[in-house]
Amino acid sequence: MTVNQILNAKGKNVYSVGSTTTVYEALKIMGEKNIGAILIIDGSELKGILSERDYARKIVLKDKSSKETFVDEIMESTVFTVKLSDNLENCMELMSSKRIRHLPVLEDEIVVGIISISDVVKAIIELQKDTINHLNSYISQ
Repeated sequence: MTVNQILNAKGKNVYSVGSTTTVYEALKIMGEKNIGAILIIDGSELKGILSERDYARKIVLKDKSSKETFVDEIMESTVFTVKLSDNLENCMELMSSKRIRHLPVLEDEIVVGIISISDVVKAIIELQKDTINHLNSYISQ
């Protein structure tokens, strides 16, 4: 299964803010959209990603104000990405080795989607269910 297949099943909605958005405004959007991370995009260029974890560690624990801090001050600027053609194993390996939960999907340097660890795990479980069903069919013949 590929990243493209995951996005076709879940949708290709991408939520983003600009780098000069306040952390508070970014969190508001994350809450409204029920997402755990938001991309930071200026123009069409991916600049970073902001997660709930970043907020907890870089605002709350450091006693900063989310209404006075801009996302570019606390976002993760090293963003690991995948392509539509990448497979689940590559995504899982990247997420595990880099200890990240979200992967923006790029096509020709443009963000076309985002997948989460939850999306990847769900897809792997579905593949395993299919394999088990095929094996059960084969055994019962």
